[in-house]
Amino acid sequence: MIVFDLRCSGSHVFEAWFASTSAYEAQRDRGLVACPMCGDTGVEKAVMAPNVGAKGNRAAATVPALSAEAVRRLAEVQAELLRRSRWVGADFAAEARAIHEGERPGGAIHGQASAAEVSALVEDGVPIAPLLFPVAPPEQVN
Repeated sequence: MIVFDLRCSGSHVFEAWFASTSAYEAQRDRGLVACPMCGDTGVEKAVMAPNVGAKGNRAAATVPALSAEAVRRLAEVQAELLRRSRWVGADFAAEARAIHEGERPGGAIHGQASAAEVSALVEDGVPIAPLLFPVAPPEQVN
C-alpha cells in the first residue's frame, strides 16, 4: 500500500491509500477518486515530504499500530455500510434528493455524483457523506 497526499481543484488536501501508483492513476482516470470535503473528482497528487529513513545510529520511527488498525477498521465499516446500501450509479444525486423529499422510500444508497451535484445536495440540506475509500461500480468489480 502507498499513501498519497492529494489536492482537489478546490484546494482541499487529503490523504488516500492505494495499492500502487498505477492503481491510483487508474481510479483517478475513471473518476473514482473524489475529495472527501467537497466530492470534486478533479484530483491530483499534492506535494509530499519524502519518507527518509532514520540515520543508522537512531531508532527508526514507526507508524503506530493504532494507525494501521484504524485504517483497517474504517475499511471494514465502509464495506459493511456498502453491503447494507443500494448501488444507484450515476443516479445518486436524483435518488438522494427523491429520498430526502419523500418521493421514494428511504434507505441507504451509494453511487456517483459530480462535484456540482454534491454541492447542490449539500446546499439543499440533503444528508450525504463521501466514502472514505474509493469504490468501483459493481460492473467493474471482478
